[in-house]
Amino acid sequence: MSGHGTVQTDGTLIKGRIGKDMDADQGKLAARQVGLAILATLKANLGSLNRVKRVIKVLGMVNCTTDFEKHPFIINGCSELFAKVWGEENGIGVRSAVGMGTLPDNIPVEIEAMFELEEK
Repeated sequence: MSGHGTVQTDGTLIKGRIGKDMDADQGKLAARQVGLAILATLKANLGSLNRVKRVIKVLGMVNCTTDFEKHPFIINGCSELFAKVWGEENGIGVRSAVGMGTLPDNIPVEIEAMFELEEK
């Protein structure tokens, strides 16, 4: 799954830099919103989330100030969502959480993910 941003159900974006425009808890909620956007893309393209066998990898990019140090906490918003959908064993893959100087449209979080799919 290519990088997804903080698209909300009404099509607008959550915007801002973590550590400046929003705090860590707001950033975690933004990451959860990215996870929901990824789930929507999976469902639209696969017809059902049941074809997802497991999460292989999540790369979380955090638009934050240079002194912000809790990148993994932010990306937990998405990781915890995936664990609820597919369970601890299949919903948690390897993960990276890194800080960025900027992200497109000043979104606070961008996430790309890789999934193993069941055969059709």
